[in-house]
Amino acid sequence: MDKEEWQKRGRGHRERLRQRFLEGGLDRFSDEEVVEFLLTLGTPRGDQKLPAREALKTFGNLSGVLSAPLEQLTRIKGIGPKNALYLGLVHQVANRYLRDRISGKMFFSSSRAVFDYLFHSMRDLKREVFKVLFLTRKNELIADHDLFKGGLTGSAVYPREVLSMALEYKAASLVFVHNHPSGDPSPSAEDQRLTRDLVWAARLLTVQVLDHIIIGNNTYYSFADQGTIRRFVNEYENRFNTAAP
Repeated sequence: MDKEEWQKRGRGHRERLRQRFLEGGLDRFSDEEVVEFLLTLGTPRGDQKLPAREALKTFGNLSGVLSAPLEQLTRIKGIGPKNALYLGLVHQVANRYLRDRISGKMFFSSSRAVFDYLFHSMRDLKREVFKVLFLTRKNELIADHDLFKGGLTGSAVYPREVLSMALEYKAASLVFVHNHPSGDPSPSAEDQRLTRDLVWAARLLTVQVLDHIIIGNNTYYSFADQGTIRRFVNEYENRFNTAAP
């Protein structure tokens, strides 16, 4: 096959990808085809199948490719600075879109809503990050902050700092979220202890803890769904003879 014929076939393939996207979005695309399609935006000429395949092999999945540092992406043959920039841009635009979409609206009616909001930005982090979502009484987002990074031990997460910010924002309720870089969202004994301490500390200030969610690889664990938040509240009430708000 000569160079002209090869370029002609490449143009035809890219046009078919564009047409499939226009007709049905990304629902019928494999992860490899999504990466390939994005790479063609930065490199209109040339076959991007092999670079897309190698990128997925290197970074594990679509999310891993989109969140990969640009200098690592450009180490893959066929991916240059321009199309690597497109991949990174898509990742950051998606994060901003998710934030803007729910900002100031009622949400978090379920643990799934929190997961859908945060998993894209948190599931591929290499270190544990502890995030707090500060909410109004109508479950509207006031703010969210990454407060702690690293292993979530008692010396790393300070309930007084969390509650100080809750008072500053005049938050009525809180949702705690952190990730497990291993991909397994199952809570550790330390996660259990930390959640109890935070629930009890919030209870002192009549701030409600709605949930603590651990994000893994395309899955999550919800303390509220498992009844653990309610159990910690009941334990507090029994110990200190108080009534739940």
